[in-house]
Amino acid sequence: MVNQNLTATEIGFTHEDFAALLDKYDYHFSPGDVVPGTVFSIEPRGALIDIGAKTAAYIPIQEMSINRVDSPEEVLQSNETREFFILTDENEDGQLTLSIRRIEYMRAWERVRQLQAEDATVRSGVFATNRGGALVRIEGLRGFIPGSHISTRKPKEELVGEDLPLKFLEVDEERNRLVLSHRRALVERKMNRLEVGEVVIGTVRGIKPYGAFIDIGGVSGLLHISEISHEHIDTPHSVFNVNDEVKVMIIDLDAERGRISLSTKQLEPEPGDMIKNRDLVYDKAEEMAAKYREQLLAKQQGATTAAAPAEVVADEDIPAATELEEDIPAAAELEEDIPAAAELEEDIPAAAELEEDIPVVAAIEEDIPVVAAIETEIPAATETEEEIPAVPAAIEE
Repeated sequence: MVNQNLTATEIGFTHEDFAALLDKYDYHFSPGDVVPGTVFSIEPRGALIDIGAKTAAYIPIQEMSINRVDSPEEVLQSNETREFFILTDENEDGQLTLSIRRIEYMRAWERVRQLQAEDATVRSGVFATNRGGALVRIEGLRGFIPGSHISTRKPKEELVGEDLPLKFLEVDEERNRLVLSHRRALVERKMNRLEVGEVVIGTVRGIKPYGAFIDIGGVSGLLHISEISHEHIDTPHSVFNVNDEVKVMIIDLDAERGRISLSTKQLEPEPGDMIKNRDLVYDKAEEMAAKYREQLLAKQQGATTAAAPAEVVADEDIPAATELEEDIPAAAELEEDIPAAAELEEDIPAAAELEEDIPVVAAIEEDIPVVAAIETEIPAATETEEEIPAVPAAIEE
């Protein structure tokens, strides 16, 4: 029979020795670490997780997912093993606090950065709206669509629950900013079927002092006031009304900024026809657009042709000076018109004399002469030459 009255000295192993042994083989856990753990107890508002520490770690329900969770069973199952993020250091009971949400959060930002780099189009449902725009979720992250980047005829309030195609405008994890554009996604899709120089039919959806916004197949293009007519227009309201159907030509497609630029000026057979005879402009629209495309193509070919000699010059020898001199007048010819510095000084009036003819700034500001008036006071080139003496022969040598 074993003697149960043996002392600690006889056994040779105390409680302190046992604690020291545990400390020796215990892992060191720090906030920010990602560790494996096994669920061994699920509680109403959280769960206990075995991660190999002396005390079971705890994960509260609000840290179980990046999305809303009503009960732990929606995320965790007993004896399930998965990764956990150490959220806080040990409390007074030696217990660590864990998080799954933080892992999902980090991986979600990594994913959206990748999607932005790929210029990908994503889809998401609107779950709320506010005065500034609409709110969506991308990879579990909350994203914002500014009102100016929502391209739909519906009121914002009616967008809740609607699935929208979106492009990334800003992805900033440090500032927790995820901004998206519905308009850019629609414009890109529409742009794949549009071409510069193409005539399209649209509807005026809004008029601003700087131009009119034209709806063309679900996307909005800007008809700037400078592109309405060759003649001056005080305001687009003098030409268009909201809901007018118009024929416009596409003059620029900017997929990166999600913008379509339009013109009716380029469709005018004669300057001012958009104001005087709009029906004629619409009747001749295709014909004028064809001319515009021909001019555009000629410019592009001209630019290509102009670039070719430049490459030859770069690859071959630069023309000799004698070849260039054919177009450049000789120095002697130039000197006939250029007086020597000493002679110029004789004809240059002193500063005091100049001041008599030069009006002070205040006088200039009161009445700035027009260019034509100034030109009448400037002597012609021939008159100036009469007063400039010829360069002596000694200087020419």
